[in-house]
Amino acid sequence: MLTFLADFSPYFSPLNVFRYITFRTGAATATGLLFVFLFGPWMISLLRLRQGKGQPIREDGPQSHLTKRGTPTMGGLMILAGVLVSTLLWANLENAYVWVVIFVTLGFGSIGFYDDYLKVTKQSHKGFSGKSRLAIEALIAAAACIAIAYISAPGLSNKLALPFSKELLFNLGWFYVVFAGFVIVGAGNAVNITDGLDGLAIVPVMIAAGTFGFIAYLAGNAVFANYLQIHFVPGTGELAVVCGALMGAGLGFLWFNAPPAQIFMGDTGSLALGGLLGTIAVATKHEIVLAIVGGLFVLEIFSVIIQVTSFKLTGKRVFKMAPIHHHFEQLGWTEPQVVIRFWIVSVVLAILGLATLKLR
Repeated sequence: MLTFLADFSPYFSPLNVFRYITFRTGAATATGLLFVFLFGPWMISLLRLRQGKGQPIREDGPQSHLTKRGTPTMGGLMILAGVLVSTLLWANLENAYVWVVIFVTLGFGSIGFYDDYLKVTKQSHKGFSGKSRLAIEALIAAAACIAIAYISAPGLSNKLALPFSKELLFNLGWFYVVFAGFVIVGAGNAVNITDGLDGLAIVPVMIAAGTFGFIAYLAGNAVFANYLQIHFVPGTGELAVVCGALMGAGLGFLWFNAPPAQIFMGDTGSLALGGLLGTIAVATKHEIVLAIVGGLFVLEIFSVIIQVTSFKLTGKRVFKMAPIHHHFEQLGWTEPQVVIRFWIVSVVLAILGLATLKLR
């Protein structure tokens, strides 16, 4: 929205900074952080008042978690509000990619909100029907992927890029919509599975957002893309502003979510943020890199798949408890140990993901 101020730079030259994505990304980060800091306490008080008993705690989970009863959920509303306000202020709203990302984020956030609402009102872990939820997520993701294919340059539409080669492009045709939709839905649910301990999900999300903000900026810049031998995707540089907004809002949320958490993110936030990251990965043609950068999320969701499959086929469990962060708790790791060590893993994976930009 504020990009229009650059039009007045001939009359006041400092306004020219509003043309620069780097400046607006930094401003979006600061705005998202300030917004959550200012309105976070009010939202927490409101949610605590509305929810009463707060998020239901698993009786079969780690016993230490029972002390968290009464903690309100739906904290994702704080993050999404910060991201949306910051993006609308600092992003170029004529950029179609920005609107596609907002569409997926709000769509997935609405699904998560309804799921959280059912859990809180029923005081049960059984929220929205799994099949119905996945079906709606798939429809939202498919619509976003079709839009991205339409927006993308003709040479990149419906094509899958490999992270270690600029030359190899696989034309998947309209099957690309299925593949890309799977990436978005998978990312949303993987982050959702990861959100099980205080601060566990939000920091890896911010790390991934910072990484993909950098990738989006490079992919959207013809000079840098050519130098690094990555695919130039015109317009995606603006998504760095969205990533900056997410990092700022995420930092603000972490202030209240740090152990012991005053509020939980809930499906409202985790599903939306995962969908946001997945959509940016699809737009920038770095879907496979997302699996590296977001390797922690991949590990979390696969631990659940492996656990369920193994129990159904053999009657035995591979992990003491799934998702895998609970497995380490059962091994004797304290909650802070699990959280901080998983953060370290996320940093290492982000570095590996960025390394793919030069290994070509």
